[in-house]
Amino acid sequence: MQVLWLYAHPDPRSLNGALRDEGIAVLREHGHEVVESDLYAMGWDPVVGHGDFQHDPAERLDVLTESQHALETGTLSPDIRREQEKLLWSDTVIVQFPLWWFGMPAILKGWFDRLFVQGFAQGVLDPRTGRAQRYGSGGLVGRRAMVLTTVGANAATTGPRGIHGDINDTLFPLLHGTLWYPGMTVVPPLVVNGAVKLSDEEYKAAVGRLRERLLTLPETEPLAFRSQNGGDYDEHLVLRPERAAGEEGLRIHYRTDDAEEQCERTGGDEEAER
Repeated sequence: MQVLWLYAHPDPRSLNGALRDEGIAVLREHGHEVVESDLYAMGWDPVVGHGDFQHDPAERLDVLTESQHALETGTLSPDIRREQEKLLWSDTVIVQFPLWWFGMPAILKGWFDRLFVQGFAQGVLDPRTGRAQRYGSGGLVGRRAMVLTTVGANAATTGPRGIHGDINDTLFPLLHGTLWYPGMTVVPPLVVNGAVKLSDEEYKAAVGRLRERLLTLPETEPLAFRSQNGGDYDEHLVLRPERAAGEEGLRIHYRTDDAEEQCERTGGDEEAER
């Protein structure tokens, strides 16, 4: 594998720092190539601005238009271009962070904000149909992504009936809306609970889980997100009534049975073209 390890924690002596070191060592021991983006160590600027696109600050900034123009003319800020090159080099992306206020640290959100510009990770069109390529197709197809996050709360409170909400729902905007949107294949996240008071034994268990997940990544069954152009959604991008009939919420955007999968394989693409 060619792995980009995207890491967001301010202290390398933290639990996250230790897990990052363990994970990268395991990958390299087994012959995989790894490049790192340690955002705090890099002093990464998370704020989108005129300078990203060599745009005149006196003029109104249309981020989508200007970002695509800068991408196409090679005038994106050098720090953005360097990170995009790492991402394009990789076939596997590990996104590691502590869960802060039910989301990513701001520095990591800003990495996606600045890199995922129009024409690169969004606004990518199918040249045959002019249809937007997203949610299963797009600019970053061919890459496999796994989220590694630490959570202070215990596993029961981040489970399906826990007070904090199901961790998979909490991570849905990242897993589905950021990684799956531009076409990356997303595998289930690795969540380390109880991070504030992790015992030595619990830490060893977490490292064991991490090792296993990393070494089996190419064979790991991905999350069963529905693809936009596979026939599950109508022309308005609303889930068809026969899919997850009578249900609502985030879970409807996962395939649920073999019948739906068979429909996607046979009639879905033809239906989406019409």
